[in-house]
Amino acid sequence: MDLSNLKPAEGSKHSDNFRRGRGHGSGNGKTAGKGHKGQKARSGSPRPGFEGGQMPLYRRIPKRGFTNINTKHIVGINVTALERFDNDAVVTVEALLEAGVIKNPRDGVKILGNGELTKKLTVKVNAFSEGAKAKIEAAGGTCEVI
Repeated sequence: MDLSNLKPAEGSKHSDNFRRGRGHGSGNGKTAGKGHKGQKARSGSPRPGFEGGQMPLYRRIPKRGFTNINTKHIVGINVTALERFDNDAVVTVEALLEAGVIKNPRDGVKILGNGELTKKLTVKVNAFSEGAKAKIEAAGGTCEVI
């Protein structure tokens, strides 16, 4: 098997130059394959979810709760994740993205206090927990809220 032998599966391809509704000699004239009358023979079609007048599913099932659009999505990372940076490094949101610590900063990044930190770092993010701030400063680093 190589690229020169490849061909589509039997029946998966068909001719797109077939013209419907061009006389009874074509084998697909008059009603153009739509049969006689009825909803599916008309030019317009009902909207998605329409069930012929029966109460549609999206209206039958109960609605519960609500979505709070005013919440902020803060990404939390632990102090342990900062160990991968070099000593005296400046850790910003961009640096965290490049290092692969976070994938999407969303509405902000918060440093949390789980784990240990042995390196002196300057950390510039949106928020710090009390424990994280204490550990970073104990290691000789500084915390800056952006």
